[in-house]
Amino acid sequence: MAAVLEPYIYDGGMYKHGLILELLEDLGGYLIQAIPAASEVTLIMLIPEKDVHLVEALSTKLLGKLKKSPLTGTEIAVVSPTLAYHHLPHSACDVAEYLRRGGANTNMIGLARGMGRRVALSADYERKLINEHDIALFSFGTFSDCIINKKPKLFEGIEIPIVVTGGPDIKTEDIPNANMYIGGIGRVSHRLRKEPELEGLDTMNEMVSEMVDRVREEIAKDPLVVLPVRIMKEIKDQIPEIEHVLTPAPITIQLDGLRVKLPYDEFHERVENIEFDEGLTLSEVAKVMPSKMKNYILIKVQRKSEIGFVI
Repeated sequence: MAAVLEPYIYDGGMYKHGLILELLEDLGGYLIQAIPAASEVTLIMLIPEKDVHLVEALSTKLLGKLKKSPLTGTEIAVVSPTLAYHHLPHSACDVAEYLRRGGANTNMIGLARGMGRRVALSADYERKLINEHDIALFSFGTFSDCIINKKPKLFEGIEIPIVVTGGPDIKTEDIPNANMYIGGIGRVSHRLRKEPELEGLDTMNEMVSEMVDRVREEIAKDPLVVLPVRIMKEIKDQIPEIEHVLTPAPITIQLDGLRVKLPYDEFHERVENIEFDEGLTLSEVAKVMPSKMKNYILIKVQRKSEIGFVI
């Protein structure tokens, strides 16, 4: 039976952080992303559950901090109705930043139009782009009528879980087709720095983590044929060009797949032909498609019910 992997973030000095990476490899864990900043480094990792205490002990010895990051391995779309100043305020940036602190990869998407009740409708291209993510978080404002009666028009065609943030206190069931509503985060003209605002962002991360846990539980009922993080490792080993990609998170892990930031036309055949030790190629266990984001490569792993086995 495969080991249960737990998501953690290590924050510490650059000095001797390689010992953490060596231990992680010995334990059978995976490094998702390393983010150096001057003399500090942040390591986003998946650690075997039974071995977390070993990494904690080494982190303490190196004077670093190890904390659980429930959003690790997720890609979340933070969606605003338009790019106009009244729809894309500071709060949307703070929402995306706080989700990243929880371990998520976020993409901010401003819809092409949404300025009136009759035309608040995203284009088909935008729907497909949003559906490439694990969760869509719609950042709305402070008017209950707008959130309840107008904005749900934007949810049409969205197939992934929908989380809504806004200022007023509204019940989730009052917002058509929303899976979760988080209040206290509305439209403001300043960065969210006050204590009540920061508490609201903490609550948001907790509630989004609960949503992610629900998705993971659904996936566990019909597991993926291969873990996305294992595909990431094989891509790094078999396609060395990925190391030269300067875009942040060149391989972005999702709950049921990956986004590989290489040109689809040039690299999709090599990605499809990636080999596993079991003798299978990636195209036999996953769908490799062109992404709506900059012609990147999108990989969606198939389920056990589709293939009949797990590797």
